[in-house]
Parts: sequence; structure tokens; C-alpha cells
Amino acid sequence: MIIVDYSQIALASIIVQRIDDPDLIRHICLNTLRMYNKKYREEYGQMVLACDGFNSWRKQFFPEYKGNRKKNRSASELDWNLIFTTLNDLREDIKANFPWKVLHLDECEADDIIATLTMQTQEFGLHEPVMIISSDKDFIQLQKYSNVKQFSLATKKLVTDPNPRLYKWNHICRGDSGDGVPNVLSPDDTFITEQHQNQLRQAKIDGWAENIDNLREEMGDEIYRNFQRNQTLIDFDYIPEEIQNTIINTFNETKPAPNMKVLNYLVKNRLKNLIECTEEFYTHG
Repeated sequence: MIIVDYSQIALASIIVQRIDDPDLIRHICLNTLRMYNKKYREEYGQMVLACDGFNSWRKQFFPEYKGNRKKNRSASELDWNLIFTTLNDLREDIKANFPWKVLHLDECEADDIIATLTMQTQEFGLHEPVMIISSDKDFIQLQKYSNVKQFSLATKKLVTDPNPRLYKWNHICRGDSGDGVPNVLSPDDTFITEQHQNQLRQAKIDGWAENIDNLREEMGDEIYRNFQRNQTLIDFDYIPEEIQNTIINTFNETKPAPNMKVLNYLVKNRLKNLIECTEEFYTHG
């Protein structure tokens, strides 16, 4: 299975090249998807697009989650309303005209979809090879499965780590500034109020790891509470069961469009450069 982080496919090009022309966005996104489908379909099989839904369960759990991103977008010169409208329209076009499953669910982020499908393919005796197309280092934790690989859109290289479990432990303790998640020594509103995080030394993290069976005693109540906050937000093992079930059921029920619809779509939308390689969009070569 090839699982694509849909928003990253689009935003990686849009932000770097400062593009907000709908036709150009459509062409770049489809061409990128075509390229990765062609590159990996023989070894990994079907492509699945994982899309961010509305009302993320993480935002409900932690209202400060990704709270700093809107401010960053407002400072940009790009027309983000136009960009998101274009990406939403393209997502529906792909769903109707391309032979790939597209998952877009309320309360679910692309991360939830990618993690759930990956864990589903590895934990029930299937051991299906999985290629994750995303630059997000959150997915390193899924490399605990030997059949799972990740390709970064940013570096154009495979993302690797010698110890995915240790990476996850450090990631939980240090938080994720890009998602507005502070380290375990810092309060919930650290990034919203533009505070500096409290310094967290690696020696402290390593010391906690050595006493993981008595973590609450080692950390104290406040730090342990922040650790649980970060664990819920970062560790894919803590994705709520009802969210995972919704993803799995939707995946099983979703029927992609047949290969034959691709050409009609490309012709209708005058995507001349892509018409020449129509078959490279197909599920099988």
C-alpha cells in the first residue's frame, strides 16, 4: 500500500514555489501523485490518499493544538482561502475520477488515517509492505514495523531512524512546536501566548526512560500530566478506538474510480502534459 499525506503533496510545492493559481496547483498535485504512483505501485500496490478532516479529535482534546498555524498563514502573502478551496475541489475530483481510495473523515487527520491503515496491515498477520509519502517525522514511530518505509517530500529521500521506539519517547517528551505541543516541562498555552519553552535537557529525558516503571514518581504530578497530554497527541497507539474503527470501515467500503475515467478527466481539464502518461495514474502498470 502507498499512503500519501495529501495536504503535504500540495503544500510542499505551493509554499516553496509560492503558487496560488488553481490550474497550476491542480497540475502540480496530479503530476506529483502520478510520479509516486508510477515509482512505487509495482512493489507496494494500491495508492491511498489520506486527507485532513474537520474538527480533529486532538483539537477537542487539546484546544491549543496547531493554534499557531493560523497566525503563520495570516502573515503569508498567499491566498490561503483560494488554495484550500482548490485542494478541496481537487480532492473530490480525484475521488470521482482516479483509481485511488481517498479518505476524508470528520474528526480525523491524515496522520490518523496513515497510522491506522499502517498498523492494520502489520498487526493482524498481513505484513503488507507500506510506503508512506510524507515529510512528517511523526511517522518514524511506525518504522518499528520492518515492512514500513517513509519517503520525504522535502528531502526526496527515505526517512530512517535506527531506533523508532526511542525516537517516539524523545518526541513525546520534547513535544512538537509545529503542532503547538509544548515539551513536558511547559504549560499548555506556551505557543499560543508566545512564551519560551522551559529548557529540557536530554539527560533528564534519559533519566526518566531508565525509570519508566515509576514515571509518575520520577516526574511529579504536573510534569506527568503534561507527559500524558503529549503521549495522547503524538503516540499513534493512543488514537481513539472509535476513530480507528471509522477509518478501517470507511477504507473497506470505499470503491475507487475505474482506470478508464482518468483520460476523460485529463482531456476535460486540458491537462495536456499529463495525457501522454495517462497509464501512469493507473493502479497497476
